[in-house]
Amino acid sequence: MAEPPRRRLVELSHPIEHGMVTYPGLPGPEISDHLSRQASRARYEPGTEFHIGRISMIANTGTYLDTPSHRFDGAPDLSGVPLASLVDLDGLVVRLEAGRAIDRDLLLPHDVRGRAVLLHTGWARHFRNDAYAVDAPFLTGSAARWLVEQRAALVGIDSVNVDDMADLSRPAHTALLEAGIPVVEHLRGLEQLPPRGFRFHAAPPLVRGLGTFPVRAYAVL
Repeated sequence: MAEPPRRRLVELSHPIEHGMVTYPGLPGPEISDHLSRQASRARYEPGTEFHIGRISMIANTGTYLDTPSHRFDGAPDLSGVPLASLVDLDGLVVRLEAGRAIDRDLLLPHDVRGRAVLLHTGWARHFRNDAYAVDAPFLTGSAARWLVEQRAALVGIDSVNVDDMADLSRPAHTALLEAGIPVVEHLRGLEQLPPRGFRFHAAPPLVRGLGTFPVRAYAVL
């Protein structure tokens, strides 16, 4: 009998570390001990120890998911977005060859319906450097509206923001999240993926009252 094809997992998230800056102007996470291994020894039998960690951070840390609640009051939050909208999605990579703006024309050749559309700009190479927030690639409002019309399932980008940071009206966030299309920002590793033929996963914890949270995004080839 023929052996089943081997799967390959591709990491698409940035590690979260103490003090790291994800988005300029927002504080980094504080990672510490709630119970250290040394302190735990007094609670257990000799030779037995545990560590209980503590983390304090804003929701927009590392590679994270935006749900409609991030933009619209009363819209579905992390606990309200169906799991089927976040995991085991047919993936599609669209690569930005030049320039900053990912416009509608770049997307037209692709069948995005029902797919996780991952925008590969190469900007992840600047993550945690000052250059990350300077003239970063982004999705235009017209491109976002086209993705809504074509019923994309999810949109991800390996840049600091799916929108142009200079445009405070945030047209891409507005169009996508109003239509219930989740957004994943600060991806990495998209150069490892083929244009098609993989499954995308990006599930956050099931938290009520939050519209954004880090995810462990990955692809299955």
